[in-house]
Amino acid sequence: MTTLTVTTTPAASAPADWLVIGVAQTPDGPVPATEATTDEAVGGELSALLTAFGATGAPGEALRLPGPAGIPGAPVLAVGLGPAPADRDGYGAETLRRAAGEAARTLAGADRIALALPARTVEAVEAVALGALLGSYTFTAYRTTRPTPPVREATVLVDGGLRAVAEAAVRRARTVAEEVNRARDLVNTPANDLYPESFAAAVATAGREHGLAVQVLDEHALAAGGYGGILGVGQGSVRPPRLVRIAHTHPRATTTLAFVGKGITYDSGGISLKPVGANEIMKRDMSGAAAVLAAVLAAARLDLAVNVTGWLALAENMPSGSALRPGDVLRMYGGRTVEVLNTDAEGRLVLADALVRAAEEQPDALVDVATLTAATRFGLGDHVFAVMGDDTFRDRVLAAARDAGERAWPMPLPEELRGSLDSRVADIANYGARMGGGLVAGLFLREFVPAGTPWAHLDIAGPAFNEGRPHGHTPSGGTGCAVRTLVRLAAGAAAGDHPGRPAADAIAAPGAGEPSAVATPADGTEDR
Repeated sequence: MTTLTVTTTPAASAPADWLVIGVAQTPDGPVPATEATTDEAVGGELSALLTAFGATGAPGEALRLPGPAGIPGAPVLAVGLGPAPADRDGYGAETLRRAAGEAARTLAGADRIALALPARTVEAVEAVALGALLGSYTFTAYRTTRPTPPVREATVLVDGGLRAVAEAAVRRARTVAEEVNRARDLVNTPANDLYPESFAAAVATAGREHGLAVQVLDEHALAAGGYGGILGVGQGSVRPPRLVRIAHTHPRATTTLAFVGKGITYDSGGISLKPVGANEIMKRDMSGAAAVLAAVLAAARLDLAVNVTGWLALAENMPSGSALRPGDVLRMYGGRTVEVLNTDAEGRLVLADALVRAAEEQPDALVDVATLTAATRFGLGDHVFAVMGDDTFRDRVLAAARDAGERAWPMPLPEELRGSLDSRVADIANYGARMGGGLVAGLFLREFVPAGTPWAHLDIAGPAFNEGRPHGHTPSGGTGCAVRTLVRLAAGAAAGDHPGRPAADAIAAPGAGEPSAVATPADGTEDR
């Protein structure tokens, strides 16, 4: 990973191979939005260069420029920040994260870069640092040729008054980045190397490294405990399932959060086989479990005064002579029975077992994270995840996502769809109405959450895996989606924000220009 430092050295004399400046869009054209403009002459020359080279300042733009006379020795990378805010220093944290990430990716291979972005608060410094570290991520474990290395060293330029707090902000950013990148590595690892047993072993290793308690239930313990959902999904594979518990406890904690992650290490759809074109990236179907692991580790490493327990429901969903069949009935952990109408609606089965088990410990709030449905992906696209649950806690999770810089949207749980899950032979079916299939999946999960427990369901099917080109601080492949949201939720709980209370500024209802909460006519089976 890139080495990150802070300095109060002026941009004109910062030792670097490249100087990164921000560019603001204004009615009069692009202008520098950076510490370099503290020198009026330098700022004027930069403005002239931006105009001459056709810069616009649009988000995602990265333009290489020769260094102006006032900044000798280093060329300039100008990264777009978008429209200038009323206050020149008022760019949001996620805008700065994306700009820093764009710079780190664009300048891969450079020895040293100086980030002279408008980071004049501790939050802004942390955002720049985190963006640069996330943007420098590459996954090279299976490359036989040497790829371009990430930037070796990045320095964040800060005002002298911020030096002490800036260093602490960089340390926090490094911890979060390392855990997001851990989740990305897990998602990117192919299923022939990452399967329930090896995933559980990776959790145990990480737990030992950071002093966390880890418990692994193998197929024999799952059978003895009555975990019919996890066992049923995993019974078609030669690689047996696992349920893993990892816990961070803090002596000053007054709140306990439980995070539950879907960990389908490969999802063929089972007997309800996925169509051609839908299988190739199904190694990503454990993204929720990866996010949960990374969030618990981050909470521990940041020493957050909150108890956080992670539950990873791990199975491989394969077709075979021993596989779960449509029409089979499973007896779930806790005793309820489920008629399986579609074996590609498997994530909700492993989550249901884990939710019931996690709830037995009576946490103050329960969050599950999953690449759950194609319906949600069709409805919200590849950059926004859905949040469902009881309104009060759902809005708190949405506020945490916003503060963390992840795009999330509230989705309803319409009672009129619940009847579609009725079964003629069991307590409930695992598959219901196709229209609004993502909402139906949420309603199914709600059945396994005790009444009165604050609960939220995060369907990250769209943004968990980027099939396109990298952008901002987001790489191709696994993105580490939801890690930052979960860490922000844990940090809020550590600071005294009890999950049962309304968020200070609840998320507004869908409005113009934002993703709609209307269900789409997509298949309710799990993510394709």
